[in-house]
Amino acid sequence: MRVLLISANTEKINMPTLPLGLACVAAATQKAGHDVAMVDLMVEKDTRTVLKEAIEGFRPEIIGISVRNIDDQNMENPRFLLDPVKQIVADCRSLSEATIVLGGAGYSIFPESALSFLDADMGIQGEGEVAFPDLIERMQHGASLSGLSGLYLPGHGLQCKRMFAKNLDTLPLPDTDLLSLPSQKEELWMPVQTRRGCPLSCSYCSTGTIEGPVLRKHSPEAIVLWMARWREAGVHQFYFVDNTFNLPPSYAKEICRKLIDHGLNIRWWSILYPKQVDKELVGLMARAGCEQVSMGFESGSERILKNMNKRFTPKEVRQISEMLFEHGIRQMGFLLLGSPDETRESVEESLVFADSLKIDSLKITAGVRIYPHTFLAKKAIDEGVISSHDDLLLPRSYLAKGLEDWLPETLKHWATTRPHWRFQD
Repeated sequence: MRVLLISANTEKINMPTLPLGLACVAAATQKAGHDVAMVDLMVEKDTRTVLKEAIEGFRPEIIGISVRNIDDQNMENPRFLLDPVKQIVADCRSLSEATIVLGGAGYSIFPESALSFLDADMGIQGEGEVAFPDLIERMQHGASLSGLSGLYLPGHGLQCKRMFAKNLDTLPLPDTDLLSLPSQKEELWMPVQTRRGCPLSCSYCSTGTIEGPVLRKHSPEAIVLWMARWREAGVHQFYFVDNTFNLPPSYAKEICRKLIDHGLNIRWWSILYPKQVDKELVGLMARAGCEQVSMGFESGSERILKNMNKRFTPKEVRQISEMLFEHGIRQMGFLLLGSPDETRESVEESLVFADSLKIDSLKITAGVRIYPHTFLAKKAIDEGVISSHDDLLLPRSYLAKGLEDWLPETLKHWATTRPHWRFQD
């Protein structure tokens, strides 16, 4: 069958991103024997014209649309990002009779409400590399869709419990012909995902909903060989999108050793969870080409960290920051202020702590986006911040009482003399 896959994301909240997840689904769909075309709307201004040309030229029988972001997580003036996606779905409807299937990280958090809002035909929650080709095969032969993992139908909900690939090496990685690279490759940071799933259960986080609670990995050799193919294609900058690059440490060290052994001569950055980081790992990261890490330590208050179900302490954050500094690896820190039981004292404790670290930049968020199936959502219901019937697809945030006016003003005051701090309320 002819399958058109569309990356609907046009937001550059932190940086322009390539649709790696959708390309993985495209690779699996091609492997299953179907004709696949991909459209990335990130770089397009006239999306209607681009969609028209793609649909008329390719005549798809199935259209898959990847939904990456729901909103910009700005508490004061949130931007709801599904309105342009809704228009993309409407344009596809007007241009084609193809079945429209939703997927992607953002969709997977809100599979029923996003499906209803966007008015698509069906959606797949979670990994699409197995479920999407299975769906196409069943549609091609007129078979029943019941029992298809992660499939949602309008008005009928989930058809069958989600299944997760235990060994990610069984899923194909996209070749260089699937992703459209910009002409100026020196500006590109290629995303790399080595593992999926997170068992940490931070109080506010949606990763467990998107990827499941069990950590699953590619083999280090498979990942580095894949990166080597992109290096041959002219890409020399990579970023590891794993939320916890350093967990488990033995796996992270092996990734670094493989990168060193292959001598790719690349630059890269990653996301560190500030726990289980030692001098050996930091040294290997530096030798392998790591130039920067993002480190969401979120608070300088041990009490607040425990409330967030974090497994680290401020002391460990400081030790890791010192090691990174000694090895010349730049650090971007993150504070998340206003969560349950936050007080003026704990906020000031966090600001003083962040100011004492040897970090190169700091992003501060005031208020916490409430996602379904999290401890924060349950807490917000208990406190009457939201109702159990609220549709959290429309962005709702939590901010501890007593901080409403004081916190934004305090952060603006601190940021005036610290140009490397960025404040988002």
